[in-house]
Amino acid sequence: MPAQIRRRFATVDSQVDRFSWAATAVVVAIAAILRFVGLSSIKGKIFDETYYAKDGYGLISRGVEWNYKDNVPSYVVHPPLGKWLIGLGEWAFGYQDADSKVSVPGHLMTTAPEFGWRFSAAVVGTLSVLLLVRIGRRMFRSTVLGCAAGLLLALDGFHLVLSRAALLDIFLLFFVLAAFGALVLDRDARRRRWARALDDGLDPSQPGRAGRPPTGWRTWPWWRLAAGVLIGCACAVKWSALYFVPAFALLVLLWEVGVRRSAGVRRPWRDTLLDELPWLVLAGVLMIGTYLATWSGWLITDDGYYRLASAYPAAHLSDRPVIGPLINLFEYHKAAYGFHAQLDDAHKYQSWPWQWLLLGRPVAFHWAGDGTRWASEILLLGTPLLWWSFLPALVALAWLGVARRDWRAGAILLTVAAGLLPWFWFALDGRTMFSFYAAPALPFLVLAVVYVLGALIAPAGGDVGTVAPLVPGDPSYERRLVGSIAAGAYVLLVALCFAYFYPIFVGKSIPYSDWLSRMWLDGRWI
Repeated sequence: MPAQIRRRFATVDSQVDRFSWAATAVVVAIAAILRFVGLSSIKGKIFDETYYAKDGYGLISRGVEWNYKDNVPSYVVHPPLGKWLIGLGEWAFGYQDADSKVSVPGHLMTTAPEFGWRFSAAVVGTLSVLLLVRIGRRMFRSTVLGCAAGLLLALDGFHLVLSRAALLDIFLLFFVLAAFGALVLDRDARRRRWARALDDGLDPSQPGRAGRPPTGWRTWPWWRLAAGVLIGCACAVKWSALYFVPAFALLVLLWEVGVRRSAGVRRPWRDTLLDELPWLVLAGVLMIGTYLATWSGWLITDDGYYRLASAYPAAHLSDRPVIGPLINLFEYHKAAYGFHAQLDDAHKYQSWPWQWLLLGRPVAFHWAGDGTRWASEILLLGTPLLWWSFLPALVALAWLGVARRDWRAGAILLTVAAGLLPWFWFALDGRTMFSFYAAPALPFLVLAVVYVLGALIAPAGGDVGTVAPLVPGDPSYERRLVGSIAAGAYVLLVALCFAYFYPIFVGKSIPYSDWLSRMWLDGRWI
């Protein structure tokens, strides 16, 4: 196989790199310390924990969301998986709710109840940093850039706050990122498959199966199927994960066309559609099956809202065997969709999509203070220096991606678009929205920043992530030296910015004047 084609098929070495894993462990340890230390320090339920912590306990105790105060099923408008995960922490460490007169010990150990309902979010938030390090390393073929991506995510206030609260958005972020990571692994696996076949003498210009790599269960796109399961999990947290489905399917098709074109296939688009569409359909079936499986508590019990027609005579429900529960689940989804479609009530923390990356209106999860001497707040605010870098980074990424015809730039841009652009459409209808709707796009925005940092330190004509020593006299020596200093200084400044705002990320009590000094943008953050 020619060296040029071999370079196109190159992937990250699958052998264990001890240095990369040691560096990854350091970044993940930083993320874990920030997310777990003082996790239960703010007492009681903050912001929407008042819904999701209760729903989580209902799921682990009865299999459905349950209103223990009134002893009736709860009407909820989000799928159950995120709440199942919240409930898992409550099962392990205990749960208390004074309004419902519920107090149960943990099955592993009994801690402050806040630790129980926030535990899963902290775990998943930490794991998302791990995922981003490894995805970044695989995409950029650089441990340094992968760790930079993970560190920037670990030091982001927006991600930190979501990782320390029993809300759904950190779980949505995690499963979307995991699905994307599985697709990157699928891309590498498929390119290695073609490279092996070409090394074995495959002639891709031959028609039919003669011009394609050998088939068999070992060569099935297992990572793509795993991505179907993971995006199904994401949809089972919030329906907004559906916006990523067409984007991910398009990425698969484009990557498959690219590998066939590099291999010399005569009709890469035709062969891609013939070979890969069935696998995409199967991944879609797995996505739907996974989604339905998360509703198993509702399906196999009679306690859920809209579960039995006899309990809701005004609704169009059915108690027929087998098909009845599915009909009722469909009607439940129609009712929930109607709620979302008509959600236009004014809220003091609502914001518009064009404000999100500018931090135009963050959400206060918690506030306490006397208004003069001290204050304690948990503000869902991205680390400002990092977030105000996103728009310039996206512009630079688009330019670099076009100039270099780089698949990584296209993948990042497409995924960011899937996470943000649909909300602009809903804004036309005046729908009530909040800044945390941008959560699934956050890791990809960080990857955009890291891509630009990698371009600053790459040698002339080299790939982003190319490792090469700084050698005086090299034509790109001065540019790379300045770029390396700038990249290092940027990460350091983000860390210092994070440290400055840390008290309002975790609800630390500080003097009122110190709190007020952190309320930037002419009071828009108050």
